[in-house]
Amino acid sequence: MSSKLVGVGVGPGDPELVTVKGANALRAAAVVVVPVMDTGEQGRAEATVLHYVPEDKVVKVVFALNERTDRARREAAWDAAGGRVAELLKRHASVAFATIGDPNVYSTFTYLAQTIAALVPGVVVETVPGITAMQELAARSGAVLTEGTEPLTLVPVTAGSAVLKEALAGPGTVVAYKFGRQAAEVAEALAETGRLAEAVWGSALGLPEESVRPAAELDGTPLPYLSTLIAPPRRDGGRGGKL
Repeated sequence: MSSKLVGVGVGPGDPELVTVKGANALRAAAVVVVPVMDTGEQGRAEATVLHYVPEDKVVKVVFALNERTDRARREAAWDAAGGRVAELLKRHASVAFATIGDPNVYSTFTYLAQTIAALVPGVVVETVPGITAMQELAARSGAVLTEGTEPLTLVPVTAGSAVLKEALAGPGTVVAYKFGRQAAEVAEALAETGRLAEAVWGSALGLPEESVRPAAELDGTPLPYLSTLIAPPRRDGGRGGKL
């Protein structure tokens, strides 16, 4: 029988935000792989998973998650991680990979699945969707992501502030991921496009150290890397004005 690799979205950090299907997938797998940085620190995905499966079922695999400058080192880390998971798939019928947020939204799982498909012929790859940081931030802050015909644009600020400015100049809500290290540039872009007043940002959502604040309070101080921003459009048409 073919082995199966399941990417399971475990939400932004709050264990209560793991779906019933996600929890069942974690429990059904023979082993659960969690990505960690080479520092050996416990990752957010691992901390969430341990609420649902015993520690002896969890396998940590180093993914060099914070490596952006040394491509050779990053590629070597990806190859090593893929090889480690491929070994697990040869010994177990089902392996789950836990990823924060959703496995199909800027997730480590995407790259892992591509690597495994080449290393393990016939492997079956499935995903279980997870709650995203933008959904949790909207819930925690009261920001409405979309109304009526408004578009929703999701931008990773690691792509550069110019990409964010272009999105903010357009219609609809803009969500920015991974903007913490460029908080000053983000605040400037919000002010230039008239989006500052209604925007909110958050980090460590659902965790004890959670912070949810108005974007107007951004003062240029670097924030946690995984900070999330929601910049709604101006809504002047009243209830249902954009239907």
